[in-house]
Amino acid sequence: MAGKIATRAAYGKTIVALAEQDPKLMVLDADLSMATMTKDFAATYPERFFDCGIAENNMVGIAAGMAACGLKPFVNSFAMFVAGRSYEQIRNSVAYPRLNVKVVGSHGGVSVGEDGATHQCIEDFALMREIPGMLVLCPCDGHEMTQAVKALLDYEGPAYMRLARSATEIFTDEIPGYHFELGKGITLADGRDVTIIAVGIMVGMALKAREILAAEGISARVINMHTIKPLDETLVLQAARETGAIVTSEEASTLGGLGGAVAELVAENCPIPVLRHGVNDSFGRSGTAAAVLEHYGLTPELLADKCRKAVSMKK
Repeated sequence: MAGKIATRAAYGKTIVALAEQDPKLMVLDADLSMATMTKDFAATYPERFFDCGIAENNMVGIAAGMAACGLKPFVNSFAMFVAGRSYEQIRNSVAYPRLNVKVVGSHGGVSVGEDGATHQCIEDFALMREIPGMLVLCPCDGHEMTQAVKALLDYEGPAYMRLARSATEIFTDEIPGYHFELGKGITLADGRDVTIIAVGIMVGMALKAREILAAEGISARVINMHTIKPLDETLVLQAARETGAIVTSEEASTLGGLGGAVAELVAENCPIPVLRHGVNDSFGRSGTAAAVLEHYGLTPELLADKCRKAVSMKK
């Protein structure tokens, strides 16, 4: 596989392919099927697609009822609307009774671009991670998205998955030893001086930051932590002990998401420098995806700066 594809597009293709294998797979959308890329599922399996209109809370309730009857519903909307607006319904109607509903939040992070702050959800990781028993993940490219959707369909229980709007490079299919498993991070490149633990589109940037650092003699390990909850604690602590410094990177708030999860674990078990790279207690703003990412410092160059600082803090 080569080229670029948005993870939302890969998701749309995958659920159509999986529907033939599992007749219990149902898809619900909140009047955004053209954007969330569930439109092909709607066209192919109209009897298993439910457009709930701009009524996200009702959509989650309907999905809970379907799951209680043994079906496997995937609910879809923008991350801001489903993780934010429907938080209570996800918490009380899905997670509390531990129903098999998959919540899919498209257009996550600031790379949504021109839609601006109201649509750029940077809080979804923290919100969903706080819910007891909720699995939280964000694949990094189209190939990994395909693997993630297959794994989610087989997973029994509530889960939240974030999709990105913009097309990004596909690279995981060319990495030797790559294997996707829910709850298990993947070491994409080894290193001895610092570990970058990244999620979503920041994984690709972490690999580029590693190249920048290598030119300066700094050896950076890169871990793709596609599943934020449950966190792969064994892999994180191994990296902490072996490299002595960690930088987390996410296209989300640094409060409560991947950075929070890693910092909490390391502080309690293996105290070393941990720096968080992401959006720092700020709303998004309108602009092209590239311009907004640069404005918030979500670039390989500024990630490399964080790594240099982390290395300098080692005892």
